Amino acid sequence: MKKNYVSNSEESVRMFKHNWMEALSKVHFSVPLFIYVPFILFLCWQAMAVQHLSWIAFAGYALLGLLVWTLAEYVLHRFVFHFVPSSKWGLRLHFIFHGVHHDYPNDTKRLVMPPSASIPMAATLYLLFSLVLSGGALQAFFAAFLAGYLFYDISHYALHHFQFKSNFWKKLKKHHMLHHYADANKGYGVSSALWDKVFGSDFEKK
Repeated sequence: MKKNYVSNSEESVRMFKHNWMEALSKVHFSVPLFIYVPFILFLCWQAMAVQHLSWIAFAGYALLGLLVWTLAEYVLHRFVFHFVPSSKWGLRLHFIFHGVHHDYPNDTKRLVMPPSASIPMAATLYLLFSLVLSGGALQAFFAAFLAGYLFYDISHYALHHFQFKSNFWKKLKKHHMLHHYADANKGYGVSSALWDKVFGSDFEKK
């Protein structure tokens, strides 16, 4: 992604002509917590209490769900969000999905995914995963997958607006800030730098 303009403003730039579309493109960072935490707890209850999945099996599928999330986060960010088409409508779509974030990285209302986009995406992914898994296995896997997404969403906001003392968060923030302000073609992992290391898109950090 070519870096043309970067604003330090926390305000939102208008993207849509219609007010209802503009409203759907913005969200307070706490909203995903209210939507997904109850659903994650419901899936855990379904897996353990209704489907009677053992603790060991639950932990195994949950770990798999978290791992798959980190890979999905990397693939989506690198190959979908950073794909820049040549057509005029394609460039417009790219700006709506991700370009606006690189131009206005501190926009407080566009740092977490709005429910208008995240809920349809979550439903689609659940249907895809249901082709491979079922019952308690699917519920444990998807609960952890959503937990990974939720950590990504909230930590993304935090990386742009909070200052940290712990080394873990300092390293994560440095990794993401380098993606924004040094080289947008590296550092695609937000909640983890794991797949950047695996696929050679990490920064040389000193």
